[in-house]
Amino acid sequence: MPDQTYARRSLHPGGAPVPPLALGSWNTWDRMSQDDAVSLIRRAVELDAGFFDVAYYNMGPHAENSKTDILFGEALRRSGVDRSEIVLCGKLWLWDWPNQGFRAQIVESLDRAGLDRFDTLVVGDYIDAPDMPRLVADVSELIGEGLLDSWGINNWRIEHTRDALAEAATQGVAGPVFAQLKYGIARRSMAEGQAYGPLFADGTLTLQASDVFEGGILATGRAPQRKIGADVGGIREQIAAIYPEIERVAGEFGVSPAALGIAFCLSNPATANVLFGASRLDQLEQNHAALALARDHGAEVRAALADCGVDRDVRADGAW
Repeated sequence: MPDQTYARRSLHPGGAPVPPLALGSWNTWDRMSQDDAVSLIRRAVELDAGFFDVAYYNMGPHAENSKTDILFGEALRRSGVDRSEIVLCGKLWLWDWPNQGFRAQIVESLDRAGLDRFDTLVVGDYIDAPDMPRLVADVSELIGEGLLDSWGINNWRIEHTRDALAEAATQGVAGPVFAQLKYGIARRSMAEGQAYGPLFADGTLTLQASDVFEGGILATGRAPQRKIGADVGGIREQIAAIYPEIERVAGEFGVSPAALGIAFCLSNPATANVLFGASRLDQLEQNHAALALARDHGAEVRAALADCGVDRDVRADGAW
């Protein structure tokens, strides 16, 4: 049985509770050996981190033709972990949609990873407002085919998320149930402000916190050499400047800066789980300490980090 240090939450009302820790795929599974990947998957299930984000990075700014999804699928099969023990979250891209339709994307993604279905998925980045009636209908068809159970959005403008919810109600089909947003100690305005805050407060959506370490900067104090997420608002220097304070507070709580960042996210009642990348077993082990910290000292963590948010002047409506 998975560790039950922290109470699981559901992505949506009536849904099955999901692990509080989630492992991402971008620049992770391709940075470790297959043996290490197998060990990481097995240990993730034990530590209640058996929620895996699986994406094929092949479009728009992610036109990398990465093999990270293939490597994950191979490691998952070698791990011997039972499918019922994990939650799999796929991703659909809007960069070339509808030229490349959702069904073609999800079938390709499943085939590459050797999977039969996703439990949920995220509809990802876009530039222009999508054709919402078609988008909602297309995702609904995938649910109807049994390829997934639910869906969420990734850093959408709030008005488009509300449009999707309204359109789903009009069509009488499933709308988005969670929002995967950039959220953490440094970036708070989008999730906690008047954009998404009300939808979280009334239970319309839950939050999946992502990019919580700002590409690793808030976990180590250093910017990695690999490609990391966009610097929305041009505030990365300000974010890097708060690392010494984060390191100090983490020391006071006896955890790593990364675990502190995860505990901060979990202490927000809207958060269903926290998505992060781990390419070493010791990173996962250290991050697991966030669960006990959030459970026992969540309010204290938030109070200690009250002045560390640096995105107050960045648009908070989801305009990424």
